[in-house]
Amino acid sequence: MTINNATQEAHLSKLAVEVAQLWPPQGQWTEADYFALPDTNRLLELSKGELIMPPHPTETHQRIVGMLYRLIHSFVEEHDLGTVRFAPLPVRLWPGKIREPDILFVSKKHADRIGEQAYGPPDLVVEVTSPGTWRTDRLEKPVEYAQAGVSEYWIVDPDTRTMEVFVLRQGAYVLLGKWGVAEKARSELLEEFEVAVKEVFTT
Repeated sequence: MTINNATQEAHLSKLAVEVAQLWPPQGQWTEADYFALPDTNRLLELSKGELIMPPHPTETHQRIVGMLYRLIHSFVEEHDLGTVRFAPLPVRLWPGKIREPDILFVSKKHADRIGEQAYGPPDLVVEVTSPGTWRTDRLEKPVEYAQAGVSEYWIVDPDTRTMEVFVLRQGAYVLLGKWGVAEKARSELLEEFEVAVKEVFTT
């Protein structure tokens, strides 16, 4: 390594430390800190004072999200039911708890939850699992979404090629159905909406 290269690396290392010091340590992040972050296309979540950066989505993940978004959006638009969006888009479940669901639906009745900087709790959330998010999607987020009053929670699993729909009953989720590639998944909240599971996982 030349002296010039060593000097440059030392400078970059020092600069990285200085940049890191501009932000609070994990456990001390506030919503103000979160929303002061520079614009980025990366998903960033806030939980218990910690900034969370989920892993980069894969091609399979994005293809599934895109397909489901188009199907749900088309149905919602056709029936004038509300608003459908996809990540990255901050959702404040409650103060200090910000998640970024893969897909969300907000009914017209709850249009007041739509904000410019962040949304309030949606009526329906879809999460497409991946190895890096499996635990969060199945263990942490169901508890959080239920606590926030999200009426319906979908888990789409590319590994098992299944779709599960959970509905909120007395503050906890109950499985409405689990469907494989030979079946059609359905929503309770979006009445008459069905989707062929095979279509979602078609390559």
